[in-house]
Amino acid sequence: MKNCLSNRVFRLISDIVAEKGQEAYVIGGYVRDALLGRPSKDIDIVTVGNGIELAREVAKKLGAQRKITVYRNFGTAMLQHEGYEIEFVGARKESYRNDSRKPVVENGSLEDDQKRRDFTVNALAISLNKESFGRLSDPFSGIEDLRNKIIRTPLDPEATFSDDPLRMLRAVRFATQLEFNIEQKTFNALANNRERILIVSAERITDELNKILISKTPSKGFTLLERSGLLKHILPELDNLKGVEIREGKKHKDNFLHTVKVVDSVSRLSDNLWLRWAALLHDIGKPATKRYSTETGWSFHGHDYLGAKMVPEIFKKLRLPLNDKMKYVKKMVQLHLRPINLAKEEITDSAIRRLLYEAGDDLEDLMLLCEADITSQNREIVKKYLNNFQLVREKLKEIEEKDAIRNFQPPVKGEEIMETFGIGPCREVGKIKNAIKEAIIEGTIGNNYPQAREFMLKKGEELGLTPKK
Repeated sequence: MKNCLSNRVFRLISDIVAEKGQEAYVIGGYVRDALLGRPSKDIDIVTVGNGIELAREVAKKLGAQRKITVYRNFGTAMLQHEGYEIEFVGARKESYRNDSRKPVVENGSLEDDQKRRDFTVNALAISLNKESFGRLSDPFSGIEDLRNKIIRTPLDPEATFSDDPLRMLRAVRFATQLEFNIEQKTFNALANNRERILIVSAERITDELNKILISKTPSKGFTLLERSGLLKHILPELDNLKGVEIREGKKHKDNFLHTVKVVDSVSRLSDNLWLRWAALLHDIGKPATKRYSTETGWSFHGHDYLGAKMVPEIFKKLRLPLNDKMKYVKKMVQLHLRPINLAKEEITDSAIRRLLYEAGDDLEDLMLLCEADITSQNREIVKKYLNNFQLVREKLKEIEEKDAIRNFQPPVKGEEIMETFGIGPCREVGKIKNAIKEAIIEGTIGNNYPQAREFMLKKGEELGLTPKK
């Protein structure tokens, strides 16, 4: 523990518990990460005694009283110090009711506290007591599991997951983050208890999904969720993508496997959580739009538009933010085929202008998603598409520099239209504004005021409007 948050803090805690006649240990994720050489800013201190009182005493000695937060209902206190969050809690033992993941809590010993931990690698504890300072307590062979890269529960996994089903998602998340494997008996218990996940709140589920998504290789986590049967309970829209159907010798790709490959590809290039969500959801409209034709084979026409319509409901269900983040993901899903279609055909200026206008400042993210969407095993096909995407990028740059279309607003405003024709807010104003926008995008007129005003007068005349004298 030499490279941890200053040994001074641990020594200070040791001095205080010696004076108070308590025991104290560093436990859980901080110990695990220290042994793995991973950085960690969260330190859990468990004490056989009152955790809140210990936190206050430590804060007083550190001069950090203002940086302590007490959670009396949970018997915990959080202290912020030198960029670390140190949580203090009294050792406890837990028992569960069948209809809730909230335990009945009693005071307990270190051994009781270690038994209630979710996984062996999180049950490791290091003593802060004078007579045994720095000694590792490992009652469930967590060190061996760290060496073997195994996620395993300290006690019977069936009871562990039935008692607190959130631990099933945590097993998948830790396996993904740490690049470990879930021990077979533990994985079997995931599958056996998968329906218990329904008693867990959407917020807690989404927190784990987000942590899986921001890991190095998210596909590992989503594949484990699918294999265990958890995925169909928490994100059925993604689970519905799996499988291959064959007719007349023609088959389509497994869209679930394709999707997780796309997520991994995006993750290698961007740490943007919401772009990763867009990659995860980009094909969710495919099951409902799947069609087979003897002449053309399998198709999924309109899956981009349907998928975009599904995004708000998924965000609402998972308690994800219903703000600009949701709108961003929806836009990425709706537009994800646009650059691909441009890369297939002759690139027209009007198509490029429309893409610039609709993608706006998210154009680079969209291009990244589209390039990741090419997952063919045929290297020649991949090479061809990537070369075409480069042509699309060059054309986008050329048109952007020439026409300044990205995020543009038509040079003639609604107020001027109403003033010119002596009308109030009405459908005709919207029609004229939209016609000006379309004319600029199509290249019929330039993106400038004189041409836009002239076009406004012409369009108004077509609609039976007469300029004021």
